[in-house]
Amino acid sequence: MIRWTHLDTTTVPDDGGELRLMQRGAEFSIMSGGIELMNSRLSGSEKALATLACERLRDRPKSHVLIGGFGMGFTLRAALENLGPQARVTVAELVPAVIAWARGPMAHISGECLRDPRLTIREGDVGALIGSGQASYDAILLDVDNGPEGLSRKANDRLYDPAGLTAARRALRPGGVLAVWSSAPNAAFTQRLRRAGFAVEEVRVRATGGTRGARHVIWLATAPGG
Repeated sequence: MIRWTHLDTTTVPDDGGELRLMQRGAEFSIMSGGIELMNSRLSGSEKALATLACERLRDRPKSHVLIGGFGMGFTLRAALENLGPQARVTVAELVPAVIAWARGPMAHISGECLRDPRLTIREGDVGALIGSGQASYDAILLDVDNGPEGLSRKANDRLYDPAGLTAARRALRPGGVLAVWSSAPNAAFTQRLRRAGFAVEEVRVRATGGTRGARHVIWLATAPGG
């Protein structure tokens, strides 16, 4: 059996603990303590997060999409593939080393997405961009921690609490979409989205992108208007 190799460790800002980049053959994993936050073999639901949201932007050729968390770039790549040449994508990444890993040992996974002229990378908390936005985005895609029940960084809960959802609704243009990835269902979060004024659709998708394997959850929450 091929053993995991520890490639690098980085510190998450604001006392958010550490992230470790691991490799086993062609497989990569990003860990927070004993929790696996992402794995290069399980990209199906991360891609679906972008694909499902971008399907709802087909009548908005100049759409502006905000992605919270670069991860391994699967969501970004899917967004760029599904958006037109006039669209813009902003990625907010809190941990600089994640982008360095994408340009270094995982460059073959990132491909050309980091060189796309439609892309802007902002180093920092996506919550700050959301909070400062007023009808700024056509879609906000959140793949932060392991979903609304954050397991690795308590501060991430601010994105998913009532105040955070209200801020997201304000940051969206009328009829814009808040798409949220989660490793597991959360009925209370569905109700929280509705109380924040969103029309909500909950979609189950396979982690692998195929017909087998674990299911993850994507909420598609549409803001009023549009």
